[in-house]
Amino acid sequence: MTAEGGTPHLPPTGSVKVVKPTKAARLVERIADETEDPTVATERLLIALDVDGTLLLEDESLSPGVVDAIAHAHRAGHEVMLATGRSWESTRGILRVLGLAPEYAVCSNGAVIMKRAGGDLADELVYERFHIETFDPTEVLHLLREHLPDAHYMVELADGRRLYTEEMDDWNLVAAHRVPFSELSAQPVCRVVVVSPDETDADFVDLVGRIGLNKVSYAVGWSAWLDIAPQGVDKSTALERVRVWLGVDPAHVLVMGDGRNDVGMFRWAREHGGRAIAMAQGPDEVRREASETTTSVRAGGVAEILRRL
Repeated sequence: MTAEGGTPHLPPTGSVKVVKPTKAARLVERIADETEDPTVATERLLIALDVDGTLLLEDESLSPGVVDAIAHAHRAGHEVMLATGRSWESTRGILRVLGLAPEYAVCSNGAVIMKRAGGDLADELVYERFHIETFDPTEVLHLLREHLPDAHYMVELADGRRLYTEEMDDWNLVAAHRVPFSELSAQPVCRVVVVSPDETDADFVDLVGRIGLNKVSYAVGWSAWLDIAPQGVDKSTALERVRVWLGVDPAHVLVMGDGRNDVGMFRWAREHGGRAIAMAQGPDEVRREASETTTSVRAGGVAEILRRL
């Protein structure tokens, strides 16, 4: 079938037409071009991607095809951003590697929202700490210390500085300072991180259930990693602010993640008619909260989804 001017186009819905391979190839190329053509109307999506286990493997190498897929989604007119538990100090370099310069970045499990203030990928991106949530960590730190006296503790302050008690090989400690445990609660914080090498994630889930953590939000990571944020704050609360600021329709949201700290944004996306996509290697309880599942981070699950947009 041809459109006006003899240009190959798709057959009517429900019909089938057999064409020569060369003509079929032109049709595929045309569809791909239209997907990235800004003159062709598409629904603009707000796409929020988790980092660890979604974009990055355990060794911090990139999931296959993710850079090209993100570039494709961006050319198609979508807003692609990060929503991570990492601090901004650990996130900024990832943006550059991915070739991303979003208007906003959600860090520290929603307690910090960064806003682009200038620069571009060809130069140096400049971001400001645009929205910050804090809480008094004194009670929760002492409660955890009673049950986990040998654990490693770190807090993130409102200005981005981080304080820690003992070093960990896989922590990014750039601009961080080692202090006695007592100094961790000297001022309000955005986030508390607890790592106990002798515990498993199941141990942490059990511990949190037994001792109770009141007046805070928390998420248990894969490797005995406990992340604590202000009460009622998670990735979803920050993403809702970003969605409003960008003027994106609530149903035009797509989020992807693999961990327990992604459950809040999964529920938020689903409740508003958006897409919540879990990585195949995520825990069962995380995948159950998603509306769909893609392949694993090692198999390029993010790229698989974004290339279809």
